[in-house]
Amino acid sequence: MNFKKITSTLLVAGMCSAAFAADGEFGLKGNVQAQATRTIADHDNNLSSYWIRANIGGQYKSEDFDALVMLRIFAPQFGNKIKDGDGKTTSYDKILADLYWANYKWNFETFKLNLKVGHWKTDWSQSTHFGTYIDKDLTARGLWMRDYSHNAIEFGWQTGYSNFNFMVATRDNKFNTGYVRVEEDIKFDIPLELKLAYRSNAIDLVQNTAVLTHRYAAYLSYKPFDFMRLYGEYAYIHTEDEANHLFAKAPNKVASESKYMTEGSSFHPFYIGAEYAPSKDCFMNTLMSSLYVEWEHINNRKELTNEKKIDDWAWTVAWAKKIANSKLQFSVYSGNEISDVGFAFRLTSTIK
Repeated sequence: MNFKKITSTLLVAGMCSAAFAADGEFGLKGNVQAQATRTIADHDNNLSSYWIRANIGGQYKSEDFDALVMLRIFAPQFGNKIKDGDGKTTSYDKILADLYWANYKWNFETFKLNLKVGHWKTDWSQSTHFGTYIDKDLTARGLWMRDYSHNAIEFGWQTGYSNFNFMVATRDNKFNTGYVRVEEDIKFDIPLELKLAYRSNAIDLVQNTAVLTHRYAAYLSYKPFDFMRLYGEYAYIHTEDEANHLFAKAPNKVASESKYMTEGSSFHPFYIGAEYAPSKDCFMNTLMSSLYVEWEHINNRKELTNEKKIDDWAWTVAWAKKIANSKLQFSVYSGNEISDVGFAFRLTSTIK
């Protein structure tokens, strides 16, 4: 048994031991996931991609404190390939610290405060193909990969309809590069939700010479009927222009977070979508839990991929069905061009 496996075993065992001493509620969490994709344009492979992975960990909940630790495990066939000094390549299993955070909470009569520290994810997407433009790299084309991982400290304030969060996050182990992120989530009495967010790499400027990139994003969701929801997301991403000879040659200049964030560039990604979710007493609920239809547009998408042949528009139709402890997902989506059709399937089996 190698070091990673020993460490993982001790971690899970430690969480189980802590459960008996905890004043709140502690529970093990886990699932096994299998995913396969296939694009019509791929004539060289049976599947364009395929993997199986496990997620295992534990969560603690109480009135004044929450915490979560989750490991993500891949078998050697889906893990890391390491080349030794002789040039021989060996496959190893991959164990990732996927999530680990602690959340301190204070409850008052008219509002709530919290302080969150650790490594966690944010995700604004719905069918999980498009969206989360406030965080995600625009070159990533979705397919259940719209979440974004933060190493951060976050202050939260919740009152009435409002849930406000202010985050300071780092992209290295000395906090020399990073960003600030502000998000406001408003849920009204009617079935309407509004999210507004701003993010900027302001931490880069403290110790380095850097160009600021400003990200503004808004998300809106409305249910005109119990079984129908309309939603959409828009973002404006702008990198400041520092056309300065001294700036270009600064020894401590920090590169932008993404290559396409060149000086003076602006992008306006948006998508619109609709979800059909039949009620449990409806016959259609036996066929599906949700059906999504979405269209996305990114201006000058070719600039994201160095003029690679690619369309500004993209689409997806996604189906999801929950059966007991399992969730099935199937999607049909466009590739680089509207006419490039791909298929994807994921099975998630939850362990409780």
